[in-house]
Amino acid sequence: MKTIRGPGIFLAQFAGDGAPFNSLDAICGWAASLGYKGVQIPTWDARLFDLQRAGESKDYCDEVTGVAASHGLTVTELSTHLQGQLVAVHPAYDLAFDGFAAPDVRGNPAARQEWAVGQVRAALTASRHMGLKAHATFSGALAWPYVYPWPQRPAGLVETAFDELARRWRPILDHAEEMGVDIAYEIHPGEDLHDGASYEMFLERVGNHARANLLYDPSHFVLQGLDYLDYIDIYASRIRAFHAKDAEFNPTGRQGVYGGFQSWANRAGRFRSLGDGQVDFGAVFSKLTKEGFDGWAVLEWECAIKSAEQGAREGAPFIAAHIIEATQVAFDDFASGGTDEATNRRMLGLA
Repeated sequence: MKTIRGPGIFLAQFAGDGAPFNSLDAICGWAASLGYKGVQIPTWDARLFDLQRAGESKDYCDEVTGVAASHGLTVTELSTHLQGQLVAVHPAYDLAFDGFAAPDVRGNPAARQEWAVGQVRAALTASRHMGLKAHATFSGALAWPYVYPWPQRPAGLVETAFDELARRWRPILDHAEEMGVDIAYEIHPGEDLHDGASYEMFLERVGNHARANLLYDPSHFVLQGLDYLDYIDIYASRIRAFHAKDAEFNPTGRQGVYGGFQSWANRAGRFRSLGDGQVDFGAVFSKLTKEGFDGWAVLEWECAIKSAEQGAREGAPFIAAHIIEATQVAFDDFASGGTDEATNRRMLGLA
């Protein structure tokens, strides 16, 4: 067993145009003041990170890690959630996702996809420059508009979508192998990889690629009615990153999983700040520790009720209180009488 590292914080939801959220140095100082020990950096936010430079220059990457270190922080992972989303976009979402891309490729799906692939590759290279072992991202989606089988899906539709998704990601995964970095897909509604079954469909098509791994976030499973603890038992060997995020699901006679097109605050299923939802984090941390996960526990704040500032203040001590110092001895070692093979055989009546 190993001890989970933390607390870390994902900076995406906190970055802004006002101090202290408008530069890496200032936001790292803010995070450190709250008790965080690590930061996960969104690579699309130019206020915090220059991805093009990072992919080309180890010196720049050393500057970034140096800024974090000056505040006593470690960079936990880089994130390309928005760019990974654009590796595969169904035409129904072209306009909705176009804003994720650089202005010069908007309105051109082929150019946008090429740009997105380059972004993820650059982030993997930057991860190597920074000595990181995992990279957080989304898979994108081609089949998501057909997630509910009505009208009836034509035979082969889903298979074709996953074949194409795998075709697009396989060269990126091979680059990840060259860089020595695991891709940790966040399993998330809106992505073709949104649960264990869909992940397995993808994994099979990329030849069980050693770098096609997982970012574990129990909140998305609460909202799907999926057993988030059993998920750890099944996929522990593939979990490379961890978002600590809470959620609650309170179905009524009016709405359930699909939410009735309501706002986040009015949905039956909604994200909450740590400790305010239904996730059993004691069990989550226990299982991850037992399975030997030694990555970072990173707060991802998304709450329909509580402010980001309060969520961040409360998040660091919450995570710290749940980190288990993994034992290296058995609790009953004090009672051991010592033994050897000859004694074992005598105890079994085999001598």
